[in-house]
Amino acid sequence: MRYFIIFCMIVILSLSGCSPHSSKAEWITDALVSIRDGRYPRIVAASYWNEVWINEDGSTSDLTINSSTEALEAFKTGTADDIFVSQITYSSDTSKILPPESGIYFSAYPDFGDSEDTVTLERIQDFEALAVKQVSWVYFSNNWVGGIKFPQEAVKTIHDYGRQPFIRMMALSSYDRICPDTLYTLQRIIDGDFDEELKAWANDAKAADFPLMVEFGTEVNGEWFPWNGAWNGGDTLAGYGDPSLPDGPERFRDAYRHIIELFRGQGVGNVTWVFHVNCENIPDESWNRMASYYPGDDYIDWIGISAYGALTPKEARQEWRLFTEIMDISYPEFAAISANKPLAVLEFGVVE
Repeated sequence: MRYFIIFCMIVILSLSGCSPHSSKAEWITDALVSIRDGRYPRIVAASYWNEVWINEDGSTSDLTINSSTEALEAFKTGTADDIFVSQITYSSDTSKILPPESGIYFSAYPDFGDSEDTVTLERIQDFEALAVKQVSWVYFSNNWVGGIKFPQEAVKTIHDYGRQPFIRMMALSSYDRICPDTLYTLQRIIDGDFDEELKAWANDAKAADFPLMVEFGTEVNGEWFPWNGAWNGGDTLAGYGDPSLPDGPERFRDAYRHIIELFRGQGVGNVTWVFHVNCENIPDESWNRMASYYPGDDYIDWIGISAYGALTPKEARQEWRLFTEIMDISYPEFAAISANKPLAVLEFGVVE
């Protein structure tokens, strides 16, 4: 009887055009084991994106580690391995975050609300209690919707708790995405239109007097953010800069360089700069490659990637891919951005 039921399930799945896929627990295990065992040998940090949100169709996307008992147990079991460490290694002058002396940093975005910037101690502690493990850094967004301002209270909350603040500098004047930003364009950043605000941000960061991790232009090779090349010249060659380089990525590269140079000009030495790409180039065009956006080894300290599985229930039904199926394709291009810089999985997660 048991075999007949299994046979019927296979027939139903076949007739419905669906295919069975692994569970969220198996996806998490696949991710953590592959990172732990060195399948991607230069990755020395893994940061989980712990969030739940409502989609436009009314469905729920629940990436939280406790969306099911099985998912939570898989996460706890995977991260319990001693290779996942919480203690940050700093440079001799304690200004820069270095790769761990041994092991892999365990980190997270613990869900700070829809805008990703409502940092509270309670959210950090709740996540660590669920994971039964301390995080090394705490990841959050610094949106420019209300102006370019250093997130002083957020970084103080994280630092006072003994964790490393990691800031996503998000050049957004509104929360609308998949369109160019009407205010914070890359060209205006390059032209110096926001230099005074950025200098003030830099000086506040310096005054904090403890190490900070900062990235500008999250998932830059993804068209859902306005700093992607598609909104800034795309594959055009003659509109900006070097006529042999596509204008869109070149503008991002130069905007990021400009920000870092401003910080250096203010004498800021306590920021570790991170370059962050998505696992897939979207749009999948030759000009939209990860390395095309890279500011260069002289500017960047770490390089990170987002590697998500299915992000909606519909996507989970239609196209379920394990973490290794995603990263096996992405890792060669990702690792080739720089031969020297430490690599991190800055965001990973999946729905049930």
